[in-house]
Amino acid sequence: MAEVELEEVTKSWGGAPAVDRVSFSARTGDLVALLGPSGCGKSTTLRLIAGLETASSGTIRIAGRDVTARPPATRGVSMVFQNYALFPHLTVAENIVFGLKVRDVPKAEREARLKRAAGILGLEKLLDRKPSQLSGGQQQRVALGRAIVAETPVCLMDEPLSNLDAQLRVEMRREIRALQKRLGMTMLYVTHDQVEAMTMADQVVLMKDGRIEQDGPPAELYESPATIFTARFVGTPPMNVLPASVLAAAGAPMAGHGPQGRPLGGLAIGIRPEDARLAETGAEATVAAVEYLGADTLVEARVRDHPFIVRLPGRAAVDVGGQIRLAWEPGRAHWFDLSSQRRIA
Repeated sequence: MAEVELEEVTKSWGGAPAVDRVSFSARTGDLVALLGPSGCGKSTTLRLIAGLETASSGTIRIAGRDVTARPPATRGVSMVFQNYALFPHLTVAENIVFGLKVRDVPKAEREARLKRAAGILGLEKLLDRKPSQLSGGQQQRVALGRAIVAETPVCLMDEPLSNLDAQLRVEMRREIRALQKRLGMTMLYVTHDQVEAMTMADQVVLMKDGRIEQDGPPAELYESPATIFTARFVGTPPMNVLPASVLAAAGAPMAGHGPQGRPLGGLAIGIRPEDARLAETGAEATVAAVEYLGADTLVEARVRDHPFIVRLPGRAAVDVGGQIRLAWEPGRAHWFDLSSQRRIA
């Protein structure tokens, strides 16, 4: 068992909560992404789990044990930091086994764990090098190696790929996911990149202003966003969310009311860019920009001064400044209450 549970966990500085009554659980063997914009509390939450910060209130359990007041060394977690935290004067091998040496793990066992980790990560030929002689991806593997040799059931990662270029990030996230599955470890992974969260995680905990906005599988956040914030944060390009009255005034076909017979005033409609299309009839819009991406084209339009992005297959025959009509299948629309910002079933 390596389940991680947080129950009403709060962390305050000077009376202002950075993490506010956060509750969620990470199942054994799952990769859970803590996702959100800068300052939302995701890294602080990870540091609370690691024991690097002390919770103001609430309970943290790891493998069924209450570790809320325990020091980091007794929590059974390893951590990979954003800056890798490698010692520049030590070799790759020395960096990987440094924690084991501090904990007085016998030399024979250290060497066995090092050999196993180096084999998994392809570092066998780099063990005598210093960090300055490694590429960014290689340094990341060394940091991962240090987490692997610790052989803890829980691994915590704080934006580990943010220092890498785009192509290497794609490769490394595949490697990390494969490694996590192979070792069967429970992993909590902090990121602001929703693509990383969507492609890697079994469960996504989306945070905003220190609180959980939505917690569920990636597909659930994408297909059934609980709030307008989730709708706009998850997805590339983000969901179009406009007041229903604006779309109705622009000519979108509606029955004059929203779900449950509610009047359009006070409601918003969300449409994914890939669910919208150009049509003979629909909401009138003006083309503001066109981005041809090869496989598809992003058309940025304006509906009564509200931005609306459409993803069209191939090359779209539209011109900047031109008038278009936008339509979508009614069943693909997402309805939200403007005052509460929450989804309407």
